[in-house]
Amino acid sequence: MKKFLLLFALALLTPAVSAQPADLDALLRDIREVRNTEQTAMRERETRFLAERDEQQSRLRQAEEALAQVQAEADRLKSEFDRQEQALTEGEAQLAQRSGNLGELFGVVRQAADDTRSQWQDSLLNMQFPGRTATLDQLAGSRQIPTVEALESFWFLLQQDMTASGKISRFMAPVVGLDGSQRELSVIRVGPFVALQGEDYLLYQPEPERLLVATRQPEGRGLVDDFMQPRNELADLKVDPTRGNVIQQLQQTPSLTERIHQGGVVGYVIIALGLLGLLLALVRLVWLQRTSGRVSRQVADLGDLRRDNPLGRVLGVIGNHPRLEQLETLELKLDEAILKETPALERWQGLIKLVAAVAPLLGLLGTVTGMIATFQAITLFGTGDPKLMAGGISQALITTVLGLIVAIPLLFMHGLVAARSKALIQLLEQQSAGLMALHLGGEDEEDV
Repeated sequence: MKKFLLLFALALLTPAVSAQPADLDALLRDIREVRNTEQTAMRERETRFLAERDEQQSRLRQAEEALAQVQAEADRLKSEFDRQEQALTEGEAQLAQRSGNLGELFGVVRQAADDTRSQWQDSLLNMQFPGRTATLDQLAGSRQIPTVEALESFWFLLQQDMTASGKISRFMAPVVGLDGSQRELSVIRVGPFVALQGEDYLLYQPEPERLLVATRQPEGRGLVDDFMQPRNELADLKVDPTRGNVIQQLQQTPSLTERIHQGGVVGYVIIALGLLGLLLALVRLVWLQRTSGRVSRQVADLGDLRRDNPLGRVLGVIGNHPRLEQLETLELKLDEAILKETPALERWQGLIKLVAAVAPLLGLLGTVTGMIATFQAITLFGTGDPKLMAGGISQALITTVLGLIVAIPLLFMHGLVAARSKALIQLLEQQSAGLMALHLGGEDEEDV
């Protein structure tokens, strides 16, 4: 029964048997063939499995052997590292014990070399003695005790700097002119303070190791030409005691024209109004001065009334022999004549005063616009770079200064013009009143 069931199951699993055999013998033969085929395939799979198992075991043994070798090498390296570290510790202890005070000397030398390098970084003497800072860099960055030769070299550099600082010497150096061209020129060095080429002061640029003609020269350049002349006595020369810092600041200081440009449109308007007000005041002062001279000549000669001055025109209203019965009419005519001359004497005074009052207001306007520009720069770029806010602040301050510079002189000019015109008007009233009193008293003009 079991054998029959086995044969039936094999028959179901065999895909090759698609049709029912004719008899049991044929079925038995088919089953045997299938069984032989499956047994052959099983033996082949078993053979491959065994071969792969042996290969994996061989690889495992090789990996274990390699791991053992690496572990042994790691143990050996760790042991060697510990030995070297112990030897290094013993060597450092022995070095510290043997160096003694030399270790402190080494620290002092390194610190002195580092401080000297910081001082000489922007020194003008580097142009005449190139490469000396490299020696200081090597000495400051060394981790070993300096040798006697290194100490002597350091001492020589210090002595060389002290000696050169007290001398005036001439040497060849690359100089960049105002046109941007670089040439080898003869340069005169006055200690570590200034370098001269011709009549020009030079600026030292440490990074490219060259000299640059200063765009803005200090005052007293005529002393340079006199200083260059051969002589036995002393000569005057302006030097920079800060070793170039003052000349550097001079390059960054804006000129008068640049400061005016910083004021912007508002600054130009203030200057234009100031020039207009000043021109009007000067014209009025000249005219009043000429008028005052003519009036003075008329006062000296009241018998000959002329029409080229206000006094002559006013007195000419009543003539030399007025009628005393028309006294009230004469007084009215004199008042009318004085009132007629007053506008000409006070002409443009209101405009001058207006300009003097508007100039500070325009300065305040420029201040407000400059602060607005400053706040816009802060909004866009923050407060990290103050240079971005310098334009607005400059405009705010320059316009305020320009407004005050225009307003203050114009106020004085207005006061002077008003005083001159008022003095002439008072003179007209005084002479008119005196003439009326003269005629009323019956006195002659010569007794006035």
